[in-house]
Amino acid sequence: MNEFFNWLLATVHSVDPTLRVFLAGIAMLFETSILLGLIVPGDSIVLVAATAVNGPVEFISLAVAVILGSLAGESIGFWLGHFFGPRIRRSRLGQRVGEKNWVRAETYLERRGGIAVAISRFLPVFHSLVPLVVGTSAMRYRVFIAWTVPACAIWAVTYISVGAFAAGSYRKLQGQLQGAGLIFVGIIVVALIIIFVIRRAIERRESRHMDPNE
Repeated sequence: MNEFFNWLLATVHSVDPTLRVFLAGIAMLFETSILLGLIVPGDSIVLVAATAVNGPVEFISLAVAVILGSLAGESIGFWLGHFFGPRIRRSRLGQRVGEKNWVRAETYLERRGGIAVAISRFLPVFHSLVPLVVGTSAMRYRVFIAWTVPACAIWAVTYISVGAFAAGSYRKLQGQLQGAGLIFVGIIVVALIIIFVIRRAIERRESRHMDPNE
């Protein structure tokens, strides 16, 4: 098993650091824009890129790229919503999202304002949908960005920390434990379970603000 993880981490690490950081940023741009977050697994890409982080400079570089990519994607979503919101909503992709989710996002934004923008970054579907909905609302772009910057930063640092910690722990233990790969996988799985539980807790707490019938 260790041989497989040695190969995997070596493959990721063999990619030029600048290219690796650039690709992670581009992935996040697509993940957070134009509803592509429903297709592009941005969290998986960031986790993989984070396994090659070596030192604080690379950590910060990757975090900056992921944050800027996320902000660029959400900005694209905002302005597309501003100019083409109703058309996107009626499109085939917009219909795949479902009218119920569009209405819930609108209700959530109306009731929670900027807090909805920040929290939506951690919620499935809503993190791609809310920027479009905000673009059709009266909220100004600078207010939108002010709320989404800290949310994107927290998201980026969390996922990069998980990937870097798992890979770093594996490298320290691989020469001592035959099952070091299981520890690597265990750290990732436990972290993702914790993130999932937190997401579900947030979603349950916020659901009453999303339901238009309440």
